[in-house]
Amino acid sequence: MLTQRLLLSDRGGMLVLGLVLLTTIIVPILNLAVPTDSPLYVSNFTVGLLGKFLCFALLALSVDLIWGYAGILSLGHGAFFSLGGYAMGMYLMRQIGDRGVYGHPELMDFMVVLNWDKLPWYWQGFDMFWFAMLMVLLVPGLLALVFGWLAFRSRVTGVYFAIITQALTYALMLAFFRNEMGFGGNNGLNDFKEILGFDLAAKTTRVGLFVASSIALILGYMACRYIVTSRMGRVIIAIRDAESRTRFSGYQVESYKLWLFVFSAMLAAVAGALYVPQVGIINPGEFSPLNSIEMVVWVATGGRGTLFGAIVGAFSVNYAKTFFTTFSPETWLFILGGLFVLVTLLLPKGIVGLFDRFSRKGDKQ
Repeated sequence: MLTQRLLLSDRGGMLVLGLVLLTTIIVPILNLAVPTDSPLYVSNFTVGLLGKFLCFALLALSVDLIWGYAGILSLGHGAFFSLGGYAMGMYLMRQIGDRGVYGHPELMDFMVVLNWDKLPWYWQGFDMFWFAMLMVLLVPGLLALVFGWLAFRSRVTGVYFAIITQALTYALMLAFFRNEMGFGGNNGLNDFKEILGFDLAAKTTRVGLFVASSIALILGYMACRYIVTSRMGRVIIAIRDAESRTRFSGYQVESYKLWLFVFSAMLAAVAGALYVPQVGIINPGEFSPLNSIEMVVWVATGGRGTLFGAIVGAFSVNYAKTFFTTFSPETWLFILGGLFVLVTLLLPKGIVGLFDRFSRKGDKQ
């Protein structure tokens, strides 16, 4: 039975990745090579929207890895996503140079408004792309390492871990709202001009970011799949199902949890770094605990503990969010809450669980 489920899961994953790859090939062609008056033309808005969905899918993948396979419910992955986004935003802000409203060659516009006389030390180096990408991984990774070490060492589990991770992201949101932090305060970082010398407003750049997000999602899925099917993955699943027994068997449970938590945080940060240049802004609102709760809803809706179900859930819920917030924005939160209740009561295995059920019925027949 376990082998059959793994094979089914792998077939589902290959199908989802195949659709992602097909979309990655078709969308750029329909955007760049097809006339704008053609019914087959894919607009710049759609390219950007799909790029956001790909970033959200990678983010959902990181949540499913830690929740679905290790049983660790984190309501703080919005913090890692936002920190990755801020690191990318700092690089993009440094690329503006003297093209800002106040024309200062080094200081950002919000720093000029606040009468800062020099660039803060923690902004140094962000004019280099490689340094910014290093910080995308290093800052969230170090935060996850310290936070996870303290929590797992104290054997904080279950709802208590969920609460303290939510408190972490809420504390960071309040901190980043402060102007003296040097990250743009309430307005955050915006008005980006270019990335690696390419104009962010250009169609080819938007398509390039879309393709980069797709590649990151595919590589992220392959890395997560490798982890969960390896010997380490089997230990992680054992920790989820019987943590005390696994510890008594001689495994360093805390070390396994910590390693996976750090990797998951870095994966979420990469999603944030790809998200920011496509939406053109990053502000403290991204740290909101509600965002972290939504990520859990994505995973639960798609199918917890399947990896590809997280991708399906991220696309499904965010498409629904786009639709309802366009036509009836005041009802979306009620729909989101109702969806979570519906999935919990009627679809405990999510959307992909339905396909699993139909597949079993087909095999019996």
